[in-house]
Amino acid sequence: MKKTDLLYIATIGKTVGLKGDMKLHIKSDFPEQFKKGASFYINEKDKLTIENINFERGLVKFEGYSAPETAKKLTNKNLYTTYEQTRKDCHLEDGENFWFDIIGCKVYEEDELLGEVKELERILDTNYLLIKTDEKLLEQKKAKSFLVPHKEPFLISIDVDKKTIILNGAKDILEAS
Repeated sequence: MKKTDLLYIATIGKTVGLKGDMKLHIKSDFPEQFKKGASFYINEKDKLTIENINFERGLVKFEGYSAPETAKKLTNKNLYTTYEQTRKDCHLEDGENFWFDIIGCKVYEEDELLGEVKELERILDTNYLLIKTDEKLLEQKKAKSFLVPHKEPFLISIDVDKKTIILNGAKDILEAS
């Protein structure tokens, strides 16, 4: 397994108490995947399995780490899962997509290629597409990248199979960037 096959979903914080409990900083929109018996990677080979989780206190305990001395070895480690496991464990509503499926999509408005989604960013309660501007538009001295809200009225359609996104109003945002 290569690091590029893994999806970052959480960071383990400091130990809490005397039984090996640790703070868990979830970086995923799908907290339901963190449950007793679930396993996650900490690198390409090594996995941790959840023994217990307390969402109210933001605490997790991993199998085999029942003392603070052993649990401390996990402080600041990142937790990863696979893309396949994410598709299996995480339920999407109609019209929703995983961010990793949107990254790399070509972005169009009125049949004009504006660029490619490089990342999604959450600012307050709104998700934004970070779009790397297409070379042809860069030649016209446009901004190297720009942000477009990932919602209506800007978002017209997403086809993750064809890796295309159709937007409305994105050219105006690019012009103003």
